Amino acid sequence: MSTWPDNRILDLLDIDVPIIQAPMAGATTTAMVIAAQQAGALGSMPAAALSIEQLREALTIIRQASTRPLNLNFFCHQPPDADDARDRRWKDLLQPYYLELGADFDAPTPASNRAPFNEAACQVVEEFRPEVVSFHFGLPEKSLLERVKATGAKVLSSATTVEEALWLQEKGCDAIIAMGIEAGGHRGLFLSDDLNSQIGLMALVPQIVDAVRVPVIAAGGIGDARGIVAAMALGASAVQIGTVYLFTPEASVTASHHHALRHAQASETALTNLFTGRPARGIVNRVMRELGAINPAAPAFPKAGGALMPLKAKDEAAFSNLWAGQALRLGKNCSTYDLTRELAEQALARFTRN
Repeated sequence: MSTWPDNRILDLLDIDVPIIQAPMAGATTTAMVIAAQQAGALGSMPAAALSIEQLREALTIIRQASTRPLNLNFFCHQPPDADDARDRRWKDLLQPYYLELGADFDAPTPASNRAPFNEAACQVVEEFRPEVVSFHFGLPEKSLLERVKATGAKVLSSATTVEEALWLQEKGCDAIIAMGIEAGGHRGLFLSDDLNSQIGLMALVPQIVDAVRVPVIAAGGIGDARGIVAAMALGASAVQIGTVYLFTPEASVTASHHHALRHAQASETALTNLFTGRPARGIVNRVMRELGAINPAAPAFPKAGGALMPLKAKDEAAFSNLWAGQALRLGKNCSTYDLTRELAEQALARFTRN
Protein backbone atom coordinates (compact mmCIF):
# COMPACT_ATOMS: atom_id res chain seq x y z
CA MET A 1 0.00 0.00 0.00
CA SER A 2 1.14 3.56 -0.67
CA THR A 3 -0.08 7.16 -0.85
CA TRP A 4 -0.44 7.57 2.88
CA PRO A 5 -0.37 11.22 3.95
CA ASP A 6 2.60 10.62 6.26
CA ASN A 7 5.18 7.88 5.69
CA ARG A 8 7.47 8.64 8.63
CA ILE A 9 6.41 5.66 10.74
CA LEU A 10 6.39 3.37 7.71
CA ASP A 11 9.97 4.36 6.96
CA LEU A 12 11.11 4.39 10.59
CA LEU A 13 9.74 0.96 11.48
CA ASP A 14 9.89 -0.64 8.01
CA ILE A 15 6.22 -1.60 7.96
CA ASP A 16 3.68 -1.47 5.13
CA VAL A 17 0.68 0.08 6.85
CA PRO A 18 0.64 2.71 9.63
CA ILE A 19 -0.97 0.41 12.18
CA ILE A 20 0.54 -0.96 15.38
CA GLN A 21 -1.24 -3.92 16.97
CA ALA A 22 -1.27 -2.90 20.62
CA PRO A 23 0.68 -5.05 23.10
CA MET A 24 -2.10 -6.23 25.42
CA ALA A 25 -0.65 -8.26 28.29
CA GLY A 26 -2.63 -11.43 28.87
CA ALA A 27 -4.66 -11.13 25.65
CA THR A 28 -2.00 -10.93 22.95
CA THR A 29 -0.82 -14.25 21.57
CA THR A 30 2.04 -15.14 19.26
CA ALA A 31 -0.58 -15.97 16.62
CA MET A 32 -1.96 -12.42 16.84
CA VAL A 33 1.50 -10.88 16.53
CA ILE A 34 2.40 -13.03 13.52
CA ALA A 35 -0.91 -12.31 11.76
CA ALA A 36 -0.50 -8.55 12.30
CA GLN A 37 3.03 -8.75 10.88
CA GLN A 38 1.86 -10.70 7.85
CA ALA A 39 -0.81 -8.06 7.21
CA GLY A 40 1.86 -5.36 7.05
CA ALA A 41 1.35 -3.84 10.49
CA LEU A 42 3.74 -3.81 13.43
CA GLY A 43 3.04 -6.85 15.60
CA SER A 44 3.63 -6.25 19.30
CA MET A 45 4.45 -8.85 21.96
CA PRO A 46 3.86 -7.78 25.59
CA ALA A 47 6.40 -8.97 28.14
CA ALA A 48 5.04 -7.64 31.45
CA ALA A 49 3.03 -10.73 32.35
CA LEU A 50 5.58 -13.28 31.09
CA SER A 51 8.53 -14.90 32.78
CA ILE A 52 11.87 -14.64 30.99
CA GLU A 53 11.50 -18.27 29.89
CA GLN A 54 7.98 -17.65 28.54
CA LEU A 55 9.19 -14.54 26.74
CA ARG A 56 12.04 -16.41 25.06
CA GLU A 57 9.63 -19.15 23.97
CA ALA A 58 7.19 -16.62 22.50
CA LEU A 59 9.93 -14.76 20.63
CA THR A 60 11.32 -18.00 19.24
CA ILE A 61 7.88 -18.90 17.84
CA ILE A 62 7.45 -15.45 16.28
CA ARG A 63 10.91 -15.35 14.75
CA GLN A 64 10.50 -18.82 13.25
CA ALA A 65 7.20 -17.81 11.63
CA SER A 66 7.95 -14.28 10.43
CA THR A 67 10.88 -12.08 9.48
CA ARG A 68 8.76 -8.92 9.60
CA PRO A 69 9.50 -6.15 12.15
CA LEU A 70 8.56 -6.97 15.74
CA ASN A 71 7.77 -4.73 18.69
CA LEU A 72 8.64 -6.03 22.16
CA ASN A 73 6.85 -4.13 24.92
CA PHE A 74 7.85 -3.71 28.58
CA PHE A 75 6.57 -1.94 31.70
CA CYS A 76 8.93 0.50 33.44
CA HIS A 77 7.38 0.81 36.89
CA GLN A 78 9.33 0.72 40.15
CA PRO A 79 8.24 -2.20 42.37
CA PRO A 80 6.60 -0.77 45.52
CA ASP A 81 8.01 -0.99 49.01
CA ALA A 82 6.42 -3.53 51.32
CA ASP A 83 3.36 -2.18 53.11
CA ASP A 84 1.80 -4.98 55.13
CA ALA A 85 -0.67 -2.68 56.88
CA ARG A 86 -2.07 -1.38 53.60
CA ASP A 87 -2.27 -4.90 52.20
CA ARG A 88 -4.22 -6.02 55.26
CA ARG A 89 -6.65 -3.10 55.07
CA TRP A 90 -7.31 -3.91 51.43
CA LYS A 91 -7.98 -7.57 52.13
CA ASP A 92 -10.22 -6.65 55.08
CA LEU A 93 -12.26 -4.48 52.71
CA LEU A 94 -12.77 -7.54 50.53
CA GLN A 95 -13.65 -9.88 53.43
CA PRO A 96 -17.44 -9.75 52.90
CA TYR A 97 -16.93 -11.11 49.40
CA TYR A 98 -14.74 -13.94 50.76
CA LEU A 99 -17.51 -14.88 53.17
CA GLU A 100 -20.22 -14.66 50.52
CA LEU A 101 -18.35 -16.80 47.99
CA GLY A 102 -16.78 -19.26 50.43
CA ALA A 103 -13.20 -18.28 49.64
CA ASP A 104 -10.53 -18.93 52.28
CA PHE A 105 -9.85 -15.52 53.82
CA ASP A 106 -7.08 -16.80 56.08
CA ALA A 107 -5.04 -18.40 53.31
CA PRO A 108 -1.89 -16.52 52.20
CA THR A 109 -2.67 -13.81 49.68
CA PRO A 110 -1.50 -14.75 46.18
CA ALA A 111 1.17 -12.56 44.62
CA SER A 112 0.14 -10.23 41.82
CA ASN A 113 3.18 -9.48 39.69
CA ARG A 114 4.03 -7.41 36.64
CA ALA A 115 7.70 -7.56 35.75
CA PRO A 116 9.44 -4.23 35.05
CA PHE A 117 12.21 -3.94 32.47
CA ASN A 118 15.44 -5.11 34.09
CA GLU A 119 18.80 -6.73 33.39
CA ALA A 120 17.29 -10.09 32.45
CA ALA A 121 14.80 -8.47 30.08
CA CYS A 122 17.56 -6.40 28.50
CA GLN A 123 19.52 -9.58 27.81
CA VAL A 124 16.50 -10.96 25.94
CA VAL A 125 16.41 -7.81 23.80
CA GLU A 126 20.11 -8.21 23.06
CA GLU A 127 19.58 -11.88 22.20
CA PHE A 128 16.55 -11.56 19.90
CA ARG A 129 17.15 -8.00 18.66
CA PRO A 130 13.54 -6.94 18.00
CA GLU A 131 13.31 -4.10 15.51
CA VAL A 132 11.21 -2.06 17.94
CA VAL A 133 11.16 -1.92 21.74
CA SER A 134 8.33 -0.01 23.38
CA PHE A 135 7.80 0.97 27.01
CA HIS A 136 4.87 1.84 29.26
CA PHE A 137 5.15 4.11 32.33
CA GLY A 138 8.13 6.04 31.01
CA LEU A 139 11.53 4.59 30.14
CA PRO A 140 14.08 2.34 31.88
CA GLU A 141 17.15 3.80 33.53
CA LYS A 142 19.80 5.27 31.22
CA SER A 143 22.28 2.38 31.01
CA LEU A 144 19.58 -0.14 30.12
CA LEU A 145 18.05 2.20 27.55
CA GLU A 146 21.46 2.72 25.94
CA ARG A 147 21.89 -1.03 25.65
CA VAL A 148 18.49 -1.34 23.97
CA LYS A 149 19.36 1.39 21.48
CA ALA A 150 22.74 -0.23 20.84
CA THR A 151 20.93 -3.27 19.40
CA GLY A 152 19.53 -1.01 16.65
CA ALA A 153 15.99 -1.13 18.01
CA LYS A 154 13.74 1.87 17.53
CA VAL A 155 12.36 3.00 20.90
CA LEU A 156 8.73 3.99 21.50
CA SER A 157 6.90 4.94 24.68
CA SER A 158 3.46 6.17 25.70
CA ALA A 159 2.68 9.76 26.66
CA THR A 160 -0.62 10.85 28.17
CA THR A 161 0.30 14.55 28.36
CA VAL A 162 2.41 17.02 26.39
CA GLU A 163 4.85 17.15 29.32
CA GLU A 164 5.38 13.39 29.15
CA ALA A 165 5.87 13.58 25.37
CA LEU A 166 8.56 16.23 25.72
CA TRP A 167 10.28 14.18 28.44
CA LEU A 168 10.30 11.09 26.21
CA GLN A 169 11.68 13.03 23.26
CA GLU A 170 14.44 14.45 25.45
CA LYS A 171 15.38 10.94 26.62
CA GLY A 172 15.75 9.70 23.05
CA CYS A 173 12.47 8.13 21.93
CA ASP A 174 12.26 7.64 18.16
CA ALA A 175 8.48 8.07 18.16
CA ILE A 176 5.84 8.78 20.78
CA ILE A 177 2.52 7.06 21.38
CA ALA A 178 -0.09 9.69 22.29
CA MET A 179 -2.46 7.78 24.57
CA GLY A 180 -5.90 9.33 24.85
CA ILE A 181 -8.09 8.69 27.86
CA GLU A 182 -10.34 6.50 25.68
CA ALA A 183 -7.71 3.74 25.54
CA GLY A 184 -8.25 0.39 27.21
CA GLY A 185 -5.86 -1.16 29.70
CA HIS A 186 -3.34 0.65 31.86
CA ARG A 187 -2.88 4.38 31.54
CA GLY A 188 0.71 5.15 30.60
CA LEU A 189 1.00 8.19 32.87
CA PHE A 190 4.33 8.46 34.67
CA LEU A 191 5.19 12.08 35.49
CA SER A 192 2.08 12.48 37.63
CA ASP A 193 -0.63 10.25 39.04
CA ASP A 194 -3.26 13.00 38.71
CA LEU A 195 -6.11 11.61 36.60
CA ASN A 196 -7.33 15.15 36.01
CA SER A 197 -4.35 15.56 33.67
CA GLN A 198 -5.70 12.87 31.33
CA ILE A 199 -7.46 14.12 28.19
CA GLY A 200 -9.11 12.71 25.08
CA LEU A 201 -7.25 11.76 21.93
CA MET A 202 -8.62 14.54 19.72
CA ALA A 203 -7.26 17.15 22.12
CA LEU A 204 -4.04 15.29 22.91
CA VAL A 205 -2.72 14.37 19.46
CA PRO A 206 -2.43 17.84 17.89
CA GLN A 207 -0.88 19.27 21.05
CA ILE A 208 1.79 16.56 21.15
CA VAL A 209 2.35 16.82 17.38
CA ASP A 210 2.96 20.55 17.75
CA ALA A 211 5.29 20.06 20.72
CA VAL A 212 7.69 17.35 19.48
CA ARG A 213 9.89 16.73 16.46
CA VAL A 214 9.52 12.94 16.32
CA PRO A 215 6.57 11.12 14.73
CA VAL A 216 3.45 10.63 16.85
CA ILE A 217 1.32 7.47 17.04
CA ALA A 218 -2.30 7.93 18.12
CA ALA A 219 -3.82 5.43 20.56
CA GLY A 220 -7.23 5.35 22.24
CA GLY A 221 -10.74 4.96 20.85
CA ILE A 222 -9.62 3.99 17.34
CA GLY A 223 -11.43 0.95 15.99
CA ASP A 224 -12.20 1.58 12.33
CA ALA A 225 -10.98 3.42 9.24
CA ARG A 226 -12.71 6.64 10.28
CA GLY A 227 -10.61 6.75 13.44
CA ILE A 228 -7.41 6.19 11.49
CA VAL A 229 -8.25 9.01 9.08
CA ALA A 230 -9.19 11.35 11.93
CA ALA A 231 -5.98 10.61 13.84
CA MET A 232 -3.82 11.28 10.80
CA ALA A 233 -5.75 14.44 10.02
CA LEU A 234 -4.78 15.63 13.52
CA GLY A 235 -1.11 15.05 12.70
CA ALA A 236 -0.47 11.46 13.79
CA SER A 237 1.83 9.43 11.56
CA ALA A 238 0.25 6.12 12.58
CA VAL A 239 -2.21 4.55 15.00
CA GLN A 240 -1.97 1.92 17.71
CA ILE A 241 -5.10 -0.22 17.95
CA GLY A 242 -5.96 -2.60 20.75
CA THR A 243 -9.55 -3.26 21.78
CA VAL A 244 -10.92 -4.37 18.40
CA TYR A 245 -8.16 -6.99 18.22
CA LEU A 246 -9.68 -8.57 21.34
CA PHE A 247 -12.58 -9.73 19.14
CA THR A 248 -10.31 -11.79 16.88
CA PRO A 249 -9.91 -15.55 17.29
CA GLU A 250 -6.19 -15.01 17.93
CA ALA A 251 -6.91 -13.10 21.16
CA SER A 252 -6.62 -14.95 24.48
CA VAL A 253 -9.53 -13.74 26.60
CA THR A 254 -11.57 -15.50 29.26
CA ALA A 255 -15.17 -16.53 28.70
CA SER A 256 -16.33 -13.65 30.93
CA HIS A 257 -14.20 -11.14 29.06
CA HIS A 258 -15.42 -12.49 25.72
CA HIS A 259 -19.05 -12.10 26.80
CA ALA A 260 -18.53 -8.62 28.24
CA LEU A 261 -16.81 -7.36 25.09
CA ARG A 262 -19.76 -8.39 22.99
CA HIS A 263 -22.52 -7.13 25.25
CA ALA A 264 -21.25 -4.03 27.09
CA GLN A 265 -22.04 -0.56 25.81
CA ALA A 266 -19.29 1.95 25.10
CA SER A 267 -20.45 3.92 28.14
CA GLU A 268 -19.85 0.90 30.38
CA THR A 269 -16.08 1.25 30.64
CA ALA A 270 -14.28 3.15 33.38
CA LEU A 271 -10.81 3.78 34.74
CA THR A 272 -10.15 1.61 37.77
CA ASN A 273 -7.24 0.87 40.12
CA LEU A 274 -8.87 -2.12 41.83
CA PHE A 275 -7.20 -4.88 39.85
CA THR A 276 -3.55 -3.80 39.87
CA GLY A 277 -3.22 -0.54 41.79
CA ARG A 278 -2.76 1.67 38.71
CA PRO A 279 -5.55 3.27 36.68
CA ALA A 280 -6.63 1.11 33.76
CA ARG A 281 -9.77 1.17 31.60
CA GLY A 282 -12.04 -1.83 31.65
CA ILE A 283 -15.67 -2.87 31.43
CA VAL A 284 -17.54 -2.07 34.65
CA ASN A 285 -18.37 -5.13 36.73
CA ARG A 286 -19.68 -5.84 40.22
CA VAL A 287 -16.58 -5.06 42.27
CA MET A 288 -16.04 -1.77 40.40
CA ARG A 289 -19.64 -0.71 41.03
CA GLU A 290 -19.66 -1.65 44.70
CA LEU A 291 -16.18 -0.46 45.79
CA GLY A 292 -15.94 2.44 43.39
CA ALA A 293 -13.81 2.17 40.27
CA ILE A 294 -11.00 4.22 41.87
CA ASN A 295 -10.52 3.27 45.51
CA PRO A 296 -7.66 4.76 47.60
CA ALA A 297 -7.44 1.57 49.65
CA ALA A 298 -6.04 -0.43 46.72
CA PRO A 299 -2.35 -1.28 47.26
CA ALA A 300 0.29 0.17 44.97
CA PHE A 301 0.86 -1.35 41.54
CA PRO A 302 1.00 -4.24 40.89
CA LYS A 303 -0.03 -5.69 44.26
CA ALA A 304 -3.76 -4.90 44.39
CA GLY A 305 -4.78 -7.89 42.31
CA GLY A 306 -3.49 -10.57 44.67
CA ALA A 307 -6.34 -10.39 47.16
CA LEU A 308 -8.86 -10.49 44.31
CA MET A 309 -7.52 -13.74 42.85
CA PRO A 310 -9.44 -16.10 45.17
CA LEU A 311 -12.62 -14.13 44.43
CA LYS A 312 -11.96 -14.22 40.70
CA ALA A 313 -11.65 -18.01 40.94
CA LYS A 314 -15.18 -18.11 42.40
CA ASP A 315 -16.83 -15.47 40.17
CA GLU A 316 -14.67 -14.43 37.25
CA ALA A 317 -17.09 -11.92 35.71
CA ALA A 318 -17.55 -10.00 38.96
CA PHE A 319 -13.93 -9.87 40.19
CA SER A 320 -11.60 -9.95 37.18
CA ASN A 321 -10.31 -7.13 35.04
CA LEU A 322 -12.16 -6.87 31.73
CA TRP A 323 -9.86 -4.47 29.92
CA ALA A 324 -11.41 -2.58 27.01
CA GLY A 325 -11.33 0.88 25.50
CA GLN A 326 -14.21 3.09 24.57
CA ALA A 327 -14.26 1.84 20.97
CA LEU A 328 -15.39 -1.66 21.98
CA ARG A 329 -18.64 -1.40 20.05
CA LEU A 330 -16.60 -1.16 16.85
CA GLY A 331 -15.27 -4.68 17.33
CA LYS A 332 -16.20 -7.39 14.86
CA ASN A 333 -15.62 -11.11 14.57
CA CYS A 334 -12.84 -11.54 12.02
CA SER A 335 -9.23 -12.64 12.02
CA THR A 336 -6.32 -10.41 12.97
CA TYR A 337 -5.02 -10.53 9.40
CA ASP A 338 -8.38 -9.66 7.84
CA LEU A 339 -9.06 -6.92 10.39
CA THR A 340 -5.68 -5.29 9.77
CA ARG A 341 -6.02 -5.40 6.00
CA GLU A 342 -9.58 -4.10 6.13
CA LEU A 343 -8.65 -1.20 8.39
CA ALA A 344 -5.72 -0.23 6.19
CA GLU A 345 -7.54 -0.60 2.88
CA GLN A 346 -10.61 1.34 3.99
CA ALA A 347 -8.53 4.14 5.50
CA LEU A 348 -6.32 4.40 2.44
CA ALA A 349 -9.40 4.50 0.19
CA ARG A 350 -10.69 7.49 2.14
CA PHE A 351 -7.38 9.31 1.73
CA THR A 352 -7.30 8.54 -1.98
CA ARG A 353 -10.89 9.67 -2.43
CA ASN A 354 -10.19 12.91 -0.60
